[in-house]
Amino acid sequence: MSVVALTRYGATRSEVEALLDSWREPRYRSAQLWESLYAEMRPLDDVTTLPRKLRVRLSEALPLALDLVTEATADDGMTTKWLWACTRDRAEIETVLMRYPTRATVCVSSQAGCAMGCTFCATGQAGFERHLAPDEIVEQVLRAAHSSPQRVRNVVFMGMGEPLANYDATWAAIERLHDHVGISARRITVSTVGVVPGIRRLAGERLPVTLAVSLHAADDHKRSELVPLNRRYPIAEVLDAAADFAGARDGACRSSTPASTA
Repeated sequence: MSVVALTRYGATRSEVEALLDSWREPRYRSAQLWESLYAEMRPLDDVTTLPRKLRVRLSEALPLALDLVTEATADDGMTTKWLWACTRDRAEIETVLMRYPTRATVCVSSQAGCAMGCTFCATGQAGFERHLAPDEIVEQVLRAAHSSPQRVRNVVFMGMGEPLANYDATWAAIERLHDHVGISARRITVSTVGVVPGIRRLAGERLPVTLAVSLHAADDHKRSELVPLNRRYPIAEVLDAAADFAGARDGACRSSTPASTA
């Protein structure tokens, strides 16, 4: 079995099982590894239910997708920012951890750079490099969680890039964060500058994530100066899509609530 293309947070559960089967490890080892990496949000080195030799072998077969470049923590110790270099091509991205007394939030990047060109955004002014893959997004969350005494309960797609311009990878990451890490869909927020087709597509998905729309101006003339995408999707279209998103989510909530018998 070739494992060259696999990464620690990119391999599926079946791929992890197949890898360990090929090493003639007991079947329960894959469950131990999967639960520790995802549900328990533990780094591989801390998965002490696995023998040390196996952990070393796994670290080589399932490498990380991000290399640390710099780490900076605020004076109060509650906010940390990481600059990562993607191992695939050295593209650089940022992740921010915001800690609170009982929980933590991770702000993730969905692209290296951004093509939206918003005048107020340093990332947009630097230009677009590439989309991130799902494992590169998920790894940001879990690497940040490794540094937080509080459990990560919220994820915000509000770092580098426009998440709805990288829709498929963003949604694949959301599904893994929800299904395997256990983060509530309503605590996952997708921020957009107004990619209308993406908003409408998001409204039809199975998980009721939260949508945040960055308007920055109340009229089309001013907003087009700040957000060039407004020339393609003006404010009225963005607001209509957002309203439809809210309506779809509200309808889904009502349909899933048992009718009153009173």
